[in-house]
Amino acid sequence: MCSIRYLLLIIIFQNIFSVILCDTLSAQRFSTVKTREGIEISENGKKVLFYRQQPDPLHDKYNRTGYVHPLYNLKGEIITEDFPVDHPYHHGIFWAWHQVILNNKQIAEGWTGDNIDWQNISVKTKKEKNKITLQSVVLWKWIQPGNTSKNIITENTSITVNGSTDKYRAIDFDIYLSPLLDSLKIGGADDIKGYGGFCLRLHLPADMKFISADSVVTPTEVAVTAGPWMDIIGSLGGDSLSKSGVAIFPDPSNPGTKQQWILRNQTSMQNVPYPGRMPMSLGKAGWRLRYRVIVHTDNLTNDELKKLYVEYTNKRGKGQMN
Repeated sequence: MCSIRYLLLIIIFQNIFSVILCDTLSAQRFSTVKTREGIEISENGKKVLFYRQQPDPLHDKYNRTGYVHPLYNLKGEIITEDFPVDHPYHHGIFWAWHQVILNNKQIAEGWTGDNIDWQNISVKTKKEKNKITLQSVVLWKWIQPGNTSKNIITENTSITVNGSTDKYRAIDFDIYLSPLLDSLKIGGADDIKGYGGFCLRLHLPADMKFISADSVVTPTEVAVTAGPWMDIIGSLGGDSLSKSGVAIFPDPSNPGTKQQWILRNQTSMQNVPYPGRMPMSLGKAGWRLRYRVIVHTDNLTNDELKKLYVEYTNKRGKGQMN
């Protein structure tokens, strides 16, 4: 009888140890390297992304903080650009707006960085089972005459890297802009393009193509109305023999109505525009903008991507995601 009890105790302790070991290994799949300039996240020894916390010391003009570059594909190739020659105010994965308006007067240009600065005051990471979340707090500062500044917006951003499969990695962006002044509005470019909002500056290979739902989308000068998600495929890593993709899932709860896309196949960025040309008030509650970016291999099928989008929206609807 004692030997049976002893055997049962051994089995129980083995099970407990296995659970603890699995949780520990899951937490260890992600690692971070912190420097003065930011935080690099890796998964199982492969680089995933770098979050810029401090301005790039190699550039004086068009500098900013609070964005992702480099972003790597699953092969470890860099697929984003920073300070490109054609548009040096583009920065990997970033979110920016041309018009920053107070009391119906434009006080800053948030796209090129005129009369505005971003101060990253807090960055921390949290490892959980099968994911890691980077949380940052950034102050938007209005630069006034005499080089004085005034805080106008607090930005709380979470970037969650989910554990990858052999075909894809899902990265979630949750951006909350909270106004510190009344009568504050934000708008995109004051022209028919109206670009501004969540942007990706990717490498732009000659074989790049855009697919939304089941249709190939052709970029135009202005925003196009397409499906609820957009997939960008091509030799993003620079190797013409190696293709990969980046799909963008805007959260259905984001403000706005029909899904608009500003797409470019040369010398520019890809943009999910909001609010467009007409500035919109941040109100007292502010704006919350959420997106999922799927970095994937070239053998992820369109049907699989559809399924991932449905899973993403279903989890949102059931409140299973932060």
